[in-house]
Amino acid sequence: MIAFVSGPVAALAPDSAVVEVGGIGMAVQCTPDTLSALRVGQQAKLATSLVVREDSLTLYGFADDDGRQTFELLQTASGVGPRLAQAMLAVHSPDALRLAVATGDEKALTAVPGIGKKGAQKLLLELKDRLGEPLGTGRAGVGSAVTPGWRDQLHAALIGLGYATREADEAVAAVAPQAEAAVAEGAAPQVPQLLKAALQSLNRAR
Repeated sequence: MIAFVSGPVAALAPDSAVVEVGGIGMAVQCTPDTLSALRVGQQAKLATSLVVREDSLTLYGFADDDGRQTFELLQTASGVGPRLAQAMLAVHSPDALRLAVATGDEKALTAVPGIGKKGAQKLLLELKDRLGEPLGTGRAGVGSAVTPGWRDQLHAALIGLGYATREADEAVAAVAPQAEAAVAEGAAPQVPQLLKAALQSLNRAR
């Protein structure tokens, strides 16, 4: 198993990065949140999980070991493959997922593209004893704080999930009041929470 890759970032795409390791370019599938922290030409170290199929070898990358372990634990639930597990981590941080499962937050799971109400209920049952307790002390401590350029990062995340530029623009505008309210209270807007709200606004618009 390839536990991590480390080296300069050679290229970035909406859903992947190429990291040069010993003269070889390793293509790594990543969530928008992970990709937003990478820059071409700069050093990066990603925790990785290798998914082996009959016709493919796919490397998934994460900002830390917690992301990788959560990715692998999610796949122990029936019906959850690597793509759905990655989609769940694109919308929620590992701790936000633990919190959602621990509190039976069905709406948090249905915010993930590809998970309906029945699927969310099933996942809550199957993952209850697998993900563990949340590490944070509440929603304010969940996720990673966004820099002042939260609009750009959120927009890039939506584009990375396959939404058109116009849709991404509208979704960012829809959640702007939520982000600005957090700033007014002295707190930094949170990427996973904003992305979840943006996805909900897009679903309502369709």
